[in-house]
Order: sequence, then C-alpha cells, then structure tokens
Amino acid sequence: MKFSLATAALILPTTLASYERIAGYEPMSQITDYNAIDLDQKSMETQLGVGTEDGFQLAQDIYEQGGHSETYAVITLDSPLAADLNKGDRITGTAEDGTAIVTRSAYSASTGDTVIKIKYATSDDQNSYVGCHVGALPESDHKLTGCFGEGKSITVNGVSYTSDTYDVADDNKAGRTIQGFSTSADSEQLTPSTSCPGCPYKEFKKFYDYYGSSTYADDYVTAALDGTATSFTTGLGNADFSKYGFDGRREGAKKGSAYMNVYIYVLREFEDAIDECIYDEVDQNYVAAHAWDKGVAFYTGSLEGTTGAGSGKLLHALADKRCANYKTCGNNGDEVEGFSKINYLLGDQFILGQNALLTYNCGAIRPYVDRITDLMSVPMIQGTLRYAYKVDKQGGVEKEKAEGAVFMAAVIPRVHDCNVTDAAIIYEHMKIGATSTDHAKVKKAFERNYDCMGVNGALVGGLFNGATNAYYEGAEPKKGAEEKEDAEEKEDAEEKESDEPSVLPSDEPSVLPSDEPSVLPEEKEDAEEKENCVTGGSSSNVLAIGLGSSALAVALLASCGVFYMI
Repeated sequence: MKFSLATAALILPTTLASYERIAGYEPMSQITDYNAIDLDQKSMETQLGVGTEDGFQLAQDIYEQGGHSETYAVITLDSPLAADLNKGDRITGTAEDGTAIVTRSAYSASTGDTVIKIKYATSDDQNSYVGCHVGALPESDHKLTGCFGEGKSITVNGVSYTSDTYDVADDNKAGRTIQGFSTSADSEQLTPSTSCPGCPYKEFKKFYDYYGSSTYADDYVTAALDGTATSFTTGLGNADFSKYGFDGRREGAKKGSAYMNVYIYVLREFEDAIDECIYDEVDQNYVAAHAWDKGVAFYTGSLEGTTGAGSGKLLHALADKRCANYKTCGNNGDEVEGFSKINYLLGDQFILGQNALLTYNCGAIRPYVDRITDLMSVPMIQGTLRYAYKVDKQGGVEKEKAEGAVFMAAVIPRVHDCNVTDAAIIYEHMKIGATSTDHAKVKKAFERNYDCMGVNGALVGGLFNGATNAYYEGAEPKKGAEEKEDAEEKEDAEEKESDEPSVLPSDEPSVLPSDEPSVLPEEKEDAEEKENCVTGGSSSNVLAIGLGSSALAVALLASCGVFYMI
C-alpha cells in the first residue's frame, strides 16, 4: 500500500506503540492474528483447486471452522476447576515442542466445570504470531509445535490440572472464520444495540435492502460450495450454482468469500471505529484505533507482507490485479504494473482516518469511511466489466461467466441503490444462466451511476490490451473521466493544504502585524526548499512512497521537515 508525501506530513507522534507494518500501513495495535485470516482464504482456495467433492467439502470446513485466526484449545480436565476461571486469568502449560506456554484466559468458566477453552497468546511477529494452527485445516497444514502438549499438565491460577482425553489434532480450534464475517452481520452490522449504536451501517444497509438477508454473503458462498441456488426474499440477485460444475462453483466460492464476506466486514470495522471513537483523552482512542487497524488488516492480509509487494488473497491484491487490466496502476493511475491507484488512495484514507482517531477528531472519520467505501467498489466494477467483455467478445465459458457473476454480486446493491433499472440491466446480463451478455450495455449501465456511487470513471479506467498497447474497442475509459479526476485531485490537494496548520515559533504572534508582508523572505525560502524537497525539482507535485520505505525515504521526510516515528 502506498501513500502520498502530503499525507505523510499529517502523521503525528503517538504514545501508543507501533507494530509491524501491513503493506506499508503502521498499526497502533497488535493485529497479527487478524491479519492472518487470509491464510484461511489461501487454504480454502487450495482445496477448491483439487476440483472434487472431497476438496469442496474440505474448503467448506475451512470456510466455516477456520484454522489460522484466534486459535484456542478445548481441554477436558481430569478434575473439575477448584475456582472460577475469569477472563484474563493466568494459564500456563507446556507445548508439544517442550517450550513454555504463558497466556491469559479469553473465556470464563465456573467452579466445578471440567471443560475449559484457552486462547493462545499471539506475538507481534507476523511470521511466528502463534505456534498452533489446526481448526479444520488438512493435516498437511497443521502446525502443532506450539499447541498444548498431550499428556502435559496445565496450571490455572496456580492450580495444576491434567487431561487424559486431550488430543492435539482434534482439540485445537479457530474462533475467527470467513463465514463468521457474514453470519454475525445481524448483530454487528444491522440491528441497533448498545454494542452497535451506529447500526444499521450505511453500506451494509444497501446490501441488506437488495438481498433481503443479513447473511447474503454466506448464502452466496454456501450455494457455490454446495452447488445449489440462493433464495433471497427480495427476489433480487439470486444465483443458481446447480447450473455449474466445479469450475463455476469454485469461482463463486473463492471470490465470494473474499469479495463479499471479507469486503463487507472490512467496512464494518471502519464503521465500528466511528462507534468507538471518543473525544476524551483515554489511551489515544485505543479501542477505536484497534478497530481501524483491523479494517486495514482484513483489507490487506498477511501475505502482502510489510510493503504490499507480496502475493495476497484479499482486497489489496485484487486492486493490484485489476489495475493491470485497466491501466490504472501507479501513483498517477496510468500504468499497467505496480501498485494500483486505488491502493495509493486508500493508503491515504487509512492514514488520515487513523490520525483523526488518535487525535480525538471523531467528527472527521465519516468522510474517510465514505471515501474508502467508494474506492473499494472500483475493483468490483472493473471485475464485472472485464468478465462481461470476456464472455461477450472473447468466447468466455463457465469459469469467466461465474467470475463475472460474483463480481457483479459484490457491487450491484450499490447500483440498485442509485438506479433500479440500471441494476436490473447489469444483473440480467451477468447473472448465472444469462441468455446473453452485452458488455456495452453493462458498461453504460454502470457509467450512468458513477456520480451517484461516488466513483470516478478515471479510476475505473478502460480494459487495456498490452499486446497492441491500446484499449480494447468499446472498453475504453468513460469519456471525460480523466479531466474529472484531475479536477478532483486538485480539489483534494487544496483541501489538504487548507487543513495543514501554520506552525510558528511559540514566541511569535499567530497573526502577523498588518504592516508585515504576508510571506516573510525566510518563509518564502523555506517554502521553496520544501517544494523542491517534495517535488525533487521536477514537475511532479507529489512523491509517493511506501509506508514501509527504507531509511532513505525517512531521511527524505526529515529533510522536508516531516519527522515520522518508526
């Protein structure tokens, strides 16, 4: 993930600890365990790739039961608990490899209970964040060395216990699952409560209104895994996977899980940050900042690494894939390789939102969340249009049809919220079992709603043919989109400039006397130096660097008067 130097200048020192970066983003809380949810996606895709019913069943088990995130042990004690076990109580034991396990209870139990759940502690190092992975993973993917050892005692609040029935391969589970991102939606995204005062969340409501189901994403993925049809109560957006074989079902399952389940939960975390934000100086808004960090983690995933140059499975990776198809890579959004313009822009929003939370500026968060929502929808539009073209113009078959259908399912509620007729046009041409697919009609139906959806056509771009170094005929960018993007970027730059405070020495007045020039000579010289620093003496007005950049980039920031704590 990338961000602009102008945004880097807004990063403020913080008393919170900083942690290992995620595709450049520097979280202020430990989220290695959350970031690892993409490993479930990877394992699921591996099993789907086998192309058998057994493989699909294993994929479904991983989807429903997980394996890599929020790992815990379920241990049946030989003797009952001598006292109540409360959350946070100290538990120790010995791992399979003989190392010590020290953790705190994440679950409570009562005196006399014999079954306890013990969540494993996680570290700040993504590569070794937890030593136990089991859940529903196939045996070849198990990591047992850090699990509680069989036949070894555990100590709970100073009392030693044993278990003759504990089996390391059967009794270690995962508490966070990709399915759960959808099945929890009623309480976490839809129904107002003390734990969700902002419910129903703005974007989720569009999807709920369209599909008529709070578990629409799980309904879709489960139908793909089972080879059955959805039955949404609104009669809108249904998908009949009984029409497809393994190829089509695979695409519906693996893309649905990442681009529907994970997608909406990313936005849920950002909404939760708004709910949790407080104006009082309490741990620099840790709870809200943690929710924000989780949103970035779920967007990105661990496989992207610290710089974002890895090979991920979630939404960050999708944006980079689609930019290569639509010539929207690079900081200027006009290249066919590298980081996507979408990820550059999202990197800015992630940093700006984090900064607002850490400075108790709760009222500033909503525009960032809305902007993130609009930007995240762009790769879904690109995906829909790409596969509409493949099916219409290039003889795409079941695989391509299924890919187009799932991308459409991930974004069509946004179109429907703007224009019911255009949403129906897109659905009829992209649905499973469509009698025909007309790329031009689908493209025009989207474009008529870009303004309403907060989407800039220049960010969508056009389907690009690398062999001819030209756009495919009929798949060019929306006319006038580039001019609009230039105007919007200029407006954004002016807003950032107006938001930056003017910092004078403490013994200087905040307002210069009326007989002084508006810009002092030394200030003009400093401004020129800063401009040269930012532009590198070129015509470019923004230097984009990764949040995970090297010491050279940090030195560059320092030379510009930007001091960033790492």
